[in-house]
Amino acid sequence: MRAELVFLGRRVDMAAQRSRRTLVVLIYAGFAALLAWSWLADHCRTGGVYLIFATLLVNRLFLGGHYFGGLVKPFNGKGPRRSQAMPSELSLVLRIYRPEPEESEYRNDERELDQRNSAHYQAYYVLAVALLVLWELANLQVHLPRILARIGLTAELAVSLLGAGTLAAIIVAFTLPQAILLWTEPDMEEEG
Repeated sequence: MRAELVFLGRRVDMAAQRSRRTLVVLIYAGFAALLAWSWLADHCRTGGVYLIFATLLVNRLFLGGHYFGGLVKPFNGKGPRRSQAMPSELSLVLRIYRPEPEESEYRNDERELDQRNSAHYQAYYVLAVALLVLWELANLQVHLPRILARIGLTAELAVSLLGAGTLAAIIVAFTLPQAILLWTEPDMEEEG
């Protein structure tokens, strides 16, 4: 796990557990706000696509795990693909160009592999429960439509709610393992 985050050319110290937890809370609060906005705008029809792209961008910039970048090392242990071309002046001015990383920046050791596996186990257990609830709600609409009529839900609104729940489960699937790692890792010691 990296101890600092480079965002828009600025270095942000993330060695303290409190800083990483604040980042996780801000990310999920942002996703909740975007999901609410998407629901209010068009019941997550068009906004849902933008939410998926926002999730991928958050992974790339902040969380890491699936991509090289962010705080968590790539889960697959592969380094970033680099171009042989010289960096552009713009990337040098904005300080977004990074030289070839050392192997320790993307290769996981045994402890990190164990933490990664544990985080995935915890995350996908939560995700399985969420999907089970969504599945049961879908069955409720098929098998017991009078219950939906009693509480005032139309079939279209119920399907839209299931779509929003599924979108939330997709966001969790892409981000929860990294969030668990960032949340549980203790304060990092400074190198001597």
